[in-house]
Amino acid sequence: MSPERTTPQRTPVPPPSKHQLAVMIWLAVFPTLVALNLVLGGSLDGLPAVARTFVLVTIAVPIVIYGLMPQLHRLRARLVTGRAQSSRS
Repeated sequence: MSPERTTPQRTPVPPPSKHQLAVMIWLAVFPTLVALNLVLGGSLDGLPAVARTFVLVTIAVPIVIYGLMPQLHRLRARLVTGRAQSSRS
């Protein structure tokens, strides 16, 4: 027989409110667009505004969705569960 492993109980974290999600998205999108504009701005100068925006969005969206938002969700979960644990003490 194998010994049973006990896993620590995780406090369920509710989904972010609309306002929290808006702040999280802003925190991900704004610095990403600033960085992309600084890095690619000179290369994109000759393009029309729509094409320049298309290039920036094509690069920014995967960075935000797959790179930054998961990290922000984890950070929010730590903050929420940290508050819940400290308020119980």
